[in-house]
Amino acid sequence: MSKTQFYGAASLDGFIATKNHSLDWLMQFGEMENETYSAFIEQVGALAMGSSTYEWLLRELKAGNEQLGGAWPYKQPTWVFSSRQLPPVAGADLHFVQGDVRPVHQQMQAAAAGKNIWIIGGGDLVGQFYDAGLLNELIVQVAAVTLGSGQPLLPRQIITPPLQLTSATMHGTAFAELRYDVQYAK
Repeated sequence: MSKTQFYGAASLDGFIATKNHSLDWLMQFGEMENETYSAFIEQVGALAMGSSTYEWLLRELKAGNEQLGGAWPYKQPTWVFSSRQLPPVAGADLHFVQGDVRPVHQQMQAAAAGKNIWIIGGGDLVGQFYDAGLLNELIVQVAAVTLGSGQPLLPRQIITPPLQLTSATMHGTAFAELRYDVQYAK
């Protein structure tokens, strides 16, 4: 059964980016030891991202970020949630959408063809999928830095029922990967 997952990094104090959406704090680490991304991305059939994540990727592509290889890094169809007009990337399978995540999620599931849906970046977007009862799993690489403020990992109160920790794995001396199943009240 396919899952809708958040997979990404956060600072120890729970931020995915600085106030101005910078990821320089994360990029200093380079490749994570014993990374799980390769196995993760093989199971992904569709992606969702917010406009800030998309614009960050565009800036990194323009700047020639070596980790991105100079081209759009995803083969999977990608839905970009934005209320603004954004430029497309040549050769990328992009769908620009806005509004309620539920009908878009159905489109994404069809395109994913049994594979998982990855919500990449965008704490508020992750929260919208959670609010709609569509988020199944959080996979967070917690970095050994604190930002003090910035863009929160998941700007929602999730108290009852709490998330269910399914694994915690150390990756070198800078990261701990935490996996949580999302529970919903019945």
